[in-house]
Amino acid sequence: MGSVAVGLAVVVGAMTTAAPAQARHADELSDVTFAGDLVDFAPSSTSPFDDASARLVMAQRESGTTFVLILSGVSKDAAGQTFGAHLHTGPCVAGSPLAAGPHYNQSVMDAATPTVVSDDTEVWLDFTVRPGGTATAMALVPFTPTPGNRSVVVHAEETTENGTAGSRLACLPVSWS
Repeated sequence: MGSVAVGLAVVVGAMTTAAPAQARHADELSDVTFAGDLVDFAPSSTSPFDDASARLVMAQRESGTTFVLILSGVSKDAAGQTFGAHLHTGPCVAGSPLAAGPHYNQSVMDAATPTVVSDDTEVWLDFTVRPGGTATAMALVPFTPTPGNRSVVVHAEETTENGTAGSRLACLPVSWS
């Protein structure tokens, strides 16, 4: 296992092990896990994510939030390809990629002017598919997203510096209050 994979395994293991309430440190606010099959935005066509599932761990701390995305069941034909994935403001709706809304952007939520698009204001989880059809990504952002019915959208391309990543292929529903 490579050092990145070992590091992700340690982070995921640490984030999914709940400590008793009295033993939590002040900076350990909460960890939330979302898991399930990816919702297909184009059910009538094939994509590498048709049989894929994902797990997202969101670990909130006073200093910000760590996101870990783990995918499995991705088509092995996609091995070596890099895809963008981002937290979006809306829900997953099969066959309706626009329902997921735009990228969640903290500068918009804070009403900052002008809007800043970067991996410090948005959650970017780009990943490269491994030969076995699995992938992982991790992002650390200096904010905690506001609760709501949201989604992690998988895009057709890796994220560019202006935040674009191509068409929307699939998504994982993420909702918290």
